[in-house]
Amino acid sequence: MAAEQRPTGSAGLAIGSGSRLSRTCVRAVLLLGVLVSLFPFYWLVVLASGTTQDIYRYPPKLVPGPHLLDNMGRVLDTVDFFGSLFNTVVVAVLGTVLVLFFDSLAAFAFAKYEFPAKKFLFGMLLVTYMIPAQLSLVPQFVTMAEFGWAGSLKALIIPGAANAFGIFWMRQYAQNSLPDELLDAGRIDGAGFFRLYWTVVLPLFRPALAFLGIFTFIGLWNDYIWPLVVMIDPDKVTLQVALANLNILYNTDYSLVMAGALMSVIPLIVVFLIGARHFLRDLAAGAMKM
Repeated sequence: MAAEQRPTGSAGLAIGSGSRLSRTCVRAVLLLGVLVSLFPFYWLVVLASGTTQDIYRYPPKLVPGPHLLDNMGRVLDTVDFFGSLFNTVVVAVLGTVLVLFFDSLAAFAFAKYEFPAKKFLFGMLLVTYMIPAQLSLVPQFVTMAEFGWAGSLKALIIPGAANAFGIFWMRQYAQNSLPDELLDAGRIDGAGFFRLYWTVVLPLFRPALAFLGIFTFIGLWNDYIWPLVVMIDPDKVTLQVALANLNILYNTDYSLVMAGALMSVIPLIVVFLIGARHFLRDLAAGAMKM
């Protein structure tokens, strides 16, 4: 067969120009999206580095001010920032690890194994996901009080060790990316359920686990209502509850509040950048293998 002839002359020039123009437009749109996404973080820095008078200023001040370090120092003097930060790190890290383990384990069972009442149990799991979390605050607090966990970090970690969204997400991922032939080969080699899970399933689950880990960590880090209800010991509160003390009803220093918000969001940005890098790398590697 004759080799395919490429367009030449004015036709080829027109096609090349159109392709370059389309790439330029796509890049411009992506750059605009990045700037729009980053602007709230930049605006948070601007507000945290000024004064309350600067926040009410019109037209608004669009460049950072000189008071960022002063406002951060006042936050450290007003609340026990590092103590509440430590509590939040413990809750977020341990809670995320437990969610990743139990959700992926349950998802593997729901996706690749047959057992009695499987569809019914999965349906009930989805029903629990549809129930508003606010409805469970009182019975959950009563349960924690009966266990003697009220005011303890265990009340923030154990009840959220598994969730319906994570199981549903991991099950959907397992059905599409976990070949039955690979599991059968492992069973022929004598691998049981947990060995298959550890040696075969987890390496293939890495992109989904990266997303679920980021999602869970951010949710636990930003949780406010449940820690406010169950942490009856003021010395063991999490970061969001501690920072809420900066918002005084009749005399709120908004620059102080913004500085506290900025200090609390920096660890989230670091975790997101680390987790997103692994997520995109594993996703690209999987796409190359397809």
